[in-house]
Amino acid sequence: MVINEEDKAMKQIAILGSTGSIGTQTLDVVRRNKDIQVTGLSAGKNIRLLEEQIREFRPEMAAVWEEKAAGELRDKIRDTATRVVSGMEGLVELARMEHSDILVTAVVGMIGIRPTMEAIRAGKDIALANKETLVTAGHLIMPLAKTCGVKILPVDSEHSAIFQALHGEDPSQIKKLLITASGGPFRGKKRQELEHVTLADTLRHPNWVMGRQITVDSATLVNKGLEVMEAQWLFGVSLDQIQVVVQPQSIIHSMVEFRDGAVMAQLGTPDMRLPIQYALYYPQRRYLEGDRLDFTALRGLDFDVPDMDTFLGLPMAMEAARTGGTMPTVFNAANEAAVRLFLEEKIRFLDIYEIIRSSMDHHTPCPEPDLEKILETEQETYDFIESGWV
Repeated sequence: MVINEEDKAMKQIAILGSTGSIGTQTLDVVRRNKDIQVTGLSAGKNIRLLEEQIREFRPEMAAVWEEKAAGELRDKIRDTATRVVSGMEGLVELARMEHSDILVTAVVGMIGIRPTMEAIRAGKDIALANKETLVTAGHLIMPLAKTCGVKILPVDSEHSAIFQALHGEDPSQIKKLLITASGGPFRGKKRQELEHVTLADTLRHPNWVMGRQITVDSATLVNKGLEVMEAQWLFGVSLDQIQVVVQPQSIIHSMVEFRDGAVMAQLGTPDMRLPIQYALYYPQRRYLEGDRLDFTALRGLDFDVPDMDTFLGLPMAMEAARTGGTMPTVFNAANEAAVRLFLEEKIRFLDIYEIIRSSMDHHTPCPEPDLEKILETEQETYDFIESGWV
């Protein structure tokens, strides 16, 4: 791809995970704006969709995890100018590519950590939709971003809401962050009612359209636990300053309470394109097509406390965060492995909690781990689960 003078005036982005839920919605935002150029795309296994994206957006580079799949893609797009790379080296090359201003980290899992760090070192702003990056390596990522003068722009609806509520405010005046949760498809159910829920039941989220893993994480409240852990790093607050509030309508996306008692909230319809677009154009706001809140039709907003006796993902996440060191990595890796087994229908819904609990109990945490120790801990957790559950 040749970068001409007109293109240089455009905002240039690369996307890790372009075929997933956040990635495809990011590309929808690109379609609706004429001043964003996609210079890099990456995907895991969905080569068919990645080929379609390449032909539509004509990126300079495309990255695929497996070399075999990369070879298949090269053959399919040999009539284009897009260069195909593979493996972690390929993801890092895409993250650092010269012709990009922002890296959208929409890939699921800890695979996104190293490319994100390399992008920061290369001076790229990060539109962050990969929770695992800060959950497991926040103590590395945030100081690195500060040193490199790079912005970390949250894409998750909850963190984007807090980010928007804090715009123009003094962060030292924060009293409390109130992270909202829909409660997922099983809100109000007790443990015995979850004994025999199916995969189809679990994937039926009442409000949001998301990827399969994140939808399961929403049902277990693991997703909310990861968001609490991530918020610590994004906004520089303690766990004691974060409260999870169930808001079933998903109208209030999160709130900030300040020292004087004022509460700032961000409200809107559940549409992930809003936080994506806000991150890409921050601090500018642009028109976004879609449904608007009709307050004359809104008859009420409900609030509740999360049931942490039934939905153990949240309290176990808080425990992992308080322990610190490598324990958040164990929590995250164990959940990833457990959800994968659940999606393959090899375990029951409640087994997800059992796998996380046993993995945390088995682990001796290491304080202040470097990246290699984090990745080593991840693999050790996978090995432990394979030895007892697979």
